[in-house]
Amino acid sequence: MQDHAFIGRQPILNRQQQIIGYELLFRLNKEAISAEFSSDMQAGTNVLVNTISNMGTDWLVGSKLAFINVAESMLESNFLELLHPQRVVLEIVETTQPTPELLGRLKELRAQGFGIALDDFILTPQTAAFVEFANYIKLDIQQLGMPQVPAISKELRKYPVLQVAEKVETKPEFKECMDIGFDCFQGYYFAHPETLSAKVINPSYANILNLLNMLRNNAEIKDIENALKRDVALSFKLLRYINSAGFGLSCEIQSFRHAVTILGYQKLYRWLTLLLVTAGAETGAAPALLKTAVTRGRLVELLGAHFLDGQDRDNLFIVGMFSLLDVLLDMPMDRVLETLILPENVCDALQHRSGVYGPFLELAEACEDPEMSEVPRLCEQLQLTPEMLNRAHVQSLTWVEELGV
Repeated sequence: MQDHAFIGRQPILNRQQQIIGYELLFRLNKEAISAEFSSDMQAGTNVLVNTISNMGTDWLVGSKLAFINVAESMLESNFLELLHPQRVVLEIVETTQPTPELLGRLKELRAQGFGIALDDFILTPQTAAFVEFANYIKLDIQQLGMPQVPAISKELRKYPVLQVAEKVETKPEFKECMDIGFDCFQGYYFAHPETLSAKVINPSYANILNLLNMLRNNAEIKDIENALKRDVALSFKLLRYINSAGFGLSCEIQSFRHAVTILGYQKLYRWLTLLLVTAGAETGAAPALLKTAVTRGRLVELLGAHFLDGQDRDNLFIVGMFSLLDVLLDMPMDRVLETLILPENVCDALQHRSGVYGPFLELAEACEDPEMSEVPRLCEQLQLTPEMLNRAHVQSLTWVEELGV
């Protein structure tokens, strides 16, 4: 276990709230090695090399960029040969003085196709030389303090680099950073519930909630079919998802009745949960929120695959998918659960992170935390090795890309 890192992720979003890439986070046992390698740089390098070489190219997801932290000492290492230049942004941390050697190396890396990001960058007359070779500059808004950020951002706008606001944790912070003119945003502000008020459920969701409850109650096929026919767009999306590469069926599903025959109610239910989450696109929800919910669904399912099977696996998928329903529907989770007929152990996981499914959801959420502090403990509790977690993590991200969510 000591030779490999646990991999986590944090999405990086553009101004349209679409995910353009992920910062890959690494954690070795009890010690985070995501943004800082100062404790033992060589150990950090070895862990990254072992982990990424074991994964081959699987960790490259769709068309997304991978942002990877590298200390200056790693810029000369053979580690970089394992990477895919056109898809990787090297985040340079702990930048000191721009020596001719260091600037020359950055120029070489840019020529090879790598993107360069300057992390925790402070602009001074000395460090300005770095900016010539950078594609991105990341500003930690918590560390700098929001009152300082506008002036720093304005000063950096003289240079042709994209500015990334880091540690954006609330929607007001996001709005402020948008107004300042940041190009990209990092942080889970889009997935955090605000003070939620119980309100009327949007019609886009109401029909799907009704269909989900009909399936749980084993309603007649013709009744479910009629409910679907009332929403042509819904029927179309359902068939599109079922026939996507992510589903892996050998024949094309032509109709809802055909889907029931091939899949059965339980499998159909999980595809309607996908529709419920992605219906948020019509209601103005951030694309990143929808993608995060679907990724969680698949990740929670894969994490539990060696423990549970059959209906339990479908329930794990539903737990992950529904874990952001409070944010999506803009109402407290207990109120959301009043509108759905769900098994008690699913409700326990969603409300309290307890029961048989709770720890798997906790682990999926812990992989989104920049500190990744709970990941080793939860993996140990669930008897998951770093390899098992990393494989599940990458497979879930790839699956979401295949679905085209």
